[in-house]
Amino acid sequence: MRLRRALLALVVVLGGLVAGAGGATAATPYCGITWGSTDKAGGVLSGAPLVEVRTGRHDCWDRVVFEFAGPANGFSVAYGETWTEGQGLALSPYTAGGALLRVSLRAPAYDGNHVATVPYRAGDHGATVLGYRTLRDVVFGGSFEGYTTFAVGVRARLPYRVFVLSGPGTHSRIVLDVAHQWQQ
Repeated sequence: MRLRRALLALVVVLGGLVAGAGGATAATPYCGITWGSTDKAGGVLSGAPLVEVRTGRHDCWDRVVFEFAGPANGFSVAYGETWTEGQGLALSPYTAGGALLRVSLRAPAYDGNHVATVPYRAGDHGATVLGYRTLRDVVFGGSFEGYTTFAVGVRARLPYRVFVLSGPGTHSRIVLDVAHQWQQ
């Protein structure tokens, strides 16, 4: 009887240790990332036109960079349906991925004479993401009344961050990073 109680106590203690260790591991953020996947917005409307869209791969995330010919810092990014600017057509059927980030930039993709400053039309792929771990597609949704939209297709609903960088020169950049996973 004593032996059974001792073994039962040992099983309970070992089970608690294993469960405790598993819980600590599950709570460890991937690459230290604590961004989350809630809506993010900031900045104000700008007249600085979008001049380039490019992507990059990092060990812990994939990146989309929107570069402007002047100071621009306005954005709104959220998971969900994305529509073309001015027409209101859904972009999600054209975008591959398990989730869709709606990127609204508070700056035009045309100059003061209303001439396009990027070589895309609504529905065009805005950057190459072939072989990326998280990004699946970047699709231009158009520019209307000073706002520019992109649909960014990603593998799954993952944590992301958005921030603004100055430069190079008088240019500015709005950067979107999407993590490869939630936790280790």
